[in-house]
Amino acid sequence: MFKHLASFAAMAILALFTALCTVRPMQAQGAPVRNIVLVHGAWADGSGWKGVYDILVKDGFKVSIVQEPETSFKDDVAATKRILALQDGPCILVAHSYGGAVITEAGTDPSVVGLVYIAAHMPDVGEKESEDGKRFPSDLTKSGAIKKTSDGFTYIDPEQFHEFFAADVPTDQAALMARSQVLNFADNFSATITNAAWRTKPSWMLVPGADRTINPELERWYATRASSHKVEVAGASHCVYISHPKEVAALIEEAATHSR
Repeated sequence: MFKHLASFAAMAILALFTALCTVRPMQAQGAPVRNIVLVHGAWADGSGWKGVYDILVKDGFKVSIVQEPETSFKDDVAATKRILALQDGPCILVAHSYGGAVITEAGTDPSVVGLVYIAAHMPDVGEKESEDGKRFPSDLTKSGAIKKTSDGFTYIDPEQFHEFFAADVPTDQAALMARSQVLNFADNFSATITNAAWRTKPSWMLVPGADRTINPELERWYATRASSHKVEVAGASHCVYISHPKEVAALIEEAATHSR
């Protein structure tokens, strides 16, 4: 009898040990990704991410912000990869607007485990965002508000910036943004994508319902094609990452929780 009890006890201990060894890796896998890399869009810089940055940092994430030169698409992809190389583990790569094309190309980096598109372009291999935009033209592209310098850089007419780019951002803040635009080289919008990271990695898309810079219908179309997890913020402008940082941060944190 004692022999049988000893045998049963040994089996029970072995089963418990096996269970503990199994649980620990599962718990480790369940931990959210801690590194977040944010990429801005055309005519902007990284400072617009401040509200989102503050929330993510408060919630325990390590956040890095890419400052793209906007001098060429190649330079912007390189700037993004430069920051990715500094990460100490897996990361979520996030972009706004034109930055979506940048992370689509740069997001094939092994450190990237999830992609978040905020009112952003999401081209496929062989596509250009300028051509994709013709599927569902935006109010901005039809307005004539996009101007070009003599050396080929684009900007939005400061007098129309608030209306078409940042309608739900306070007037004084929008005015500062309009006068501090980072001019974007025109050819950047016609860069051909050679690698589409969203083809092999999970993606999320936030659609601002009142986006006048990129047609919300195009953003929805992108999300459907990529089988992205999609959320919408009704009434939000193209600058939803500035006007609705809580909703944007929440989507990024969702991606961090569900990407491995």
